[in-house]
Amino acid sequence: MMNLLSILTGLVALVIAAIGLVPLLGWLNWLALPIAAVGAGMGMLSSHTGGRNLNMLVLMLGGVRLWLGFGIL
Repeated sequence: MMNLLSILTGLVALVIAAIGLVPLLGWLNWLALPIAAVGAGMGMLSSHTGGRNLNMLVLMLGGVRLWLGFGIL
């Protein structure tokens, strides 16, 4: 059950992070990162790894995007 919740949380964060890839909307990644972190936490409580891995991917995607945009753009 926790893995399913983690996957759903990861999908929400992924949609927000994907919109944040558009120039001048990078600030949305500041919203996606905490959501993905909560999803990764839920995924760590599960015996399966799919949800955790999805959230870790979103965390890396959002972190790299923020790094490239200097945290704002």
